[in-house]
Amino acid sequence: MVSPEFEIRPSVLVGDTADVSLQRTLTVLRNEGLNPTVTVEYFPTTSGVFCGVKEIKLLLAKILPEVGVEVWAIDEGEKMDKDEVVIRIKAPYSSFGLYDTAICGTLSSSSSWSTAANECVEAANGIPVICTGSRYVHPLVSSILDYSSIIGGCLASSTILGSRLSGLTPSGDMPHSLPLLFGDTLKAVQAFDKHIPVDVPRIALVDTFKDEPEESIAVATLLRERLRGVRLDTPLERGGVTPALVHETRIRLDQAGFKHVEIFVSGGMNPSKIADFVNNDSPINTFSVGSYIANFSNLNFSSEIHEIDGRAVAKRGKLPGIRNNPKLGQIM
Repeated sequence: MVSPEFEIRPSVLVGDTADVSLQRTLTVLRNEGLNPTVTVEYFPTTSGVFCGVKEIKLLLAKILPEVGVEVWAIDEGEKMDKDEVVIRIKAPYSSFGLYDTAICGTLSSSSSWSTAANECVEAANGIPVICTGSRYVHPLVSSILDYSSIIGGCLASSTILGSRLSGLTPSGDMPHSLPLLFGDTLKAVQAFDKHIPVDVPRIALVDTFKDEPEESIAVATLLRERLRGVRLDTPLERGGVTPALVHETRIRLDQAGFKHVEIFVSGGMNPSKIADFVNNDSPINTFSVGSYIANFSNLNFSSEIHEIDGRAVAKRGKLPGIRNNPKLGQIM
């Protein structure tokens, strides 16, 4: 993966996105003339796939002094356990205390998305998974969602900016609006084939108007070898995509001489549904997952001060002093 070019917005740098309590803490310390060197450790509330450290490193490079600083972290994409120290920062408190909100928030969102993606990838058991969750989050964070899904193991993602962060080509075929606007799936597929560059795979959405196997054979007959695959996205009102439907589509395509046509499935996919397809030996070439990854929020991060000017400290209920983790490596 290329080195991602994250954007740290001015509102983050000036502290407008921080909890106001942190702003007030800095005001008090500044007026009291206090600025001790502290060691802060960050850890997750549950196990998962770590993501967000590269973005955090970029933020820290903009705010920390050039000397007297140490930052340690585990690797992007590494599996992590509950309460495991994944980042440790040692620096004057006033240089980064304001950004605790941003650091915890970045790690929480990014790691939640990468963890959800990884759950889907593991359930798919080798079948590629594509993240299409951008429509379920605010556009200002959709690229981070896509990047995190790639860290979690997805083969590709759907937005241009998110794919650019990962150094990949965005993946996507056509929305239901295209055949609806043409009033006919074949006309929509024909126009897509005519106007979209040849390096874009021809994957036809085949559940808009007719029976999926019937529509699949129709578009395969139209495009022949140019057709990469068909996507089944049958709505729940029609029973959704099922192993039986996938098997029927595959058999009918094969019998019609279109064994090269792949089958993509989407529509409410999650680890449980994916595992069901896998356990039924469904002939699926790619899963598209959206809302499960985008809406996953079971993983949060917290931070604690464990040293002040070299003296071991902790709040009540916690053990004072830094906690050892051999997976940590110094990144700054």
